[in-house]
Amino acid sequence: MDSASQDFQPRTFSIKLWPPSESTRLMLVERMTKNLSTESIFSRKYGLLGKEEAHENAKRIEQLCFTSADEHFKKEPDGDGSSAVQLYAKDTSKMMLEVLKKGPGTTAESEAPVAVTPLESGDTVLDISGGKRAFIEAEEAKELLSPLTKPGNSYKRICFSNRSFGVDAANAAGPILESVKNQLTEVDISDFVAGRPEDEALDVMRIFSKALEGSVLRYLNISDNALGEKGVRAFSELLKSQENLEELYVMNDGISEDAAKALSELIPSTEKLKVLHFHNNMTGDEGAVYVAEMVKRSPNLESFRCSATRIGSDGGVALSEALGACTHLKKLDLRDNLFGVDAGIALSKTLPNLPDLVEIYLSDLNLENKGTIAVLNALKQSAPQLEVLELAGNEINAKAAPAVAECLTAMQSLKKLTLAENELKDEGAVIIAKSLEDGHADLKELDVSTNMFQRVGARCFARAVANKPGFVMLNINGNFISDEGIDEVKDILKAGKNSLDVLGSLDENDPEGEPDDEDDEDAENDDGEDELDSKMQNVQVEQDD
Repeated sequence: MDSASQDFQPRTFSIKLWPPSESTRLMLVERMTKNLSTESIFSRKYGLLGKEEAHENAKRIEQLCFTSADEHFKKEPDGDGSSAVQLYAKDTSKMMLEVLKKGPGTTAESEAPVAVTPLESGDTVLDISGGKRAFIEAEEAKELLSPLTKPGNSYKRICFSNRSFGVDAANAAGPILESVKNQLTEVDISDFVAGRPEDEALDVMRIFSKALEGSVLRYLNISDNALGEKGVRAFSELLKSQENLEELYVMNDGISEDAAKALSELIPSTEKLKVLHFHNNMTGDEGAVYVAEMVKRSPNLESFRCSATRIGSDGGVALSEALGACTHLKKLDLRDNLFGVDAGIALSKTLPNLPDLVEIYLSDLNLENKGTIAVLNALKQSAPQLEVLELAGNEINAKAAPAVAECLTAMQSLKKLTLAENELKDEGAVIIAKSLEDGHADLKELDVSTNMFQRVGARCFARAVANKPGFVMLNINGNFISDEGIDEVKDILKAGKNSLDVLGSLDENDPEGEPDDEDDEDAENDDGEDELDSKMQNVQVEQDD
């Protein structure tokens, strides 16, 4: 044992990972709902679940898996709960896969109303992404891809995500892919070089790029490959040959300014593009200029996502102006950037050109009151049909509440409203809640957590949703609601058409808090809960080998 190990002193207390808190369980339900209702290789094969059906399945799965894991934990009362957490995560993943394979039981409402290819028979899709992430070598690659070598096969869609190809495996796959490239329409090679050294990963990308050059694709997903500029250029031959793309996904790829420039240069035509997703990159203001160029050349864009890309005011203005060319846009997601007021005002000037918007995600953009009011005034006029509106974390206070209320009054088709992590207090809460009380029959989710309101605001929001048919979730957590106020909220909900099940967790509510208090984070979070949440953070759909 080395000296470092000898010097290490274990903590004098044990960390219990089980049971999870109510907030962790709710978070898992939300995460599963998103996984179940987001377009994927499974939804393309079996059909897409609507959000409500996905949410019901997620709640059922979580309850069953929690019960099973809890029974497991009770048999090991002296354990730290880690095996129960593992069972909880494994079973939820397995059951999600079962739900996805079963397909929707009702007519699905899609995450974004974009045109998709009609479902065809199962043998048009070759998906090797199931199971644990693993390296594959040449012989296994040949075996996995062998269905593509059968004469007369009708495969049009391939998904190699979650399997890491080395050079030998890529060289085995190359000729097979080249033999069927003329019949392929959809290629998902996201996360297919994980854990490989950079030089090897780039060689693998070049081999795949060469093999698929000249294919006529409508769908291409190269996400989760840490591309950077070198990676983008490694796909040069494939990208330069694409003139019919309708969907392009380049998420979590380290897309910097140079990489964005390369991407803009290499794709010869984006005129048919309907879906362009750039989530979680390092694009910044300079890179946003090149993304904006692609957007300008995409007049048929219906779904654009450029969230968590480090874009500031200048890039936000450039992107907002470019979006004016996308007059068919239905879904716009710009969350978690540093736009600020000026970019918000620029976006407000573009919104009148986007009359078909159904979903808009503008959380965590530093819009403040001025930028938010400008955006809402534009949406009120141009998109009264909006179904999803997210404006969390924008430093909105009660002064903006009348503009929010006026806009919401116009939006009678709204299904989801998120105003979390703002500063509405009771004054703003009352005004906004009143605008939701009448009409809004389709509203299913309302998130006004962490807004500094107290008993009065909580009661008003409860009254606003108590009698809405099909309402699913009211989140008023993280506020300063007294115990009496919580009881009143529950009484209002019980007296309405919905049960208490619609009320989210209240574990972060502070009955003693005051609206003018500093909104400081508690520095002493529970270590066990943090570790549990970390373990549950990346629950994914997994398919057994």
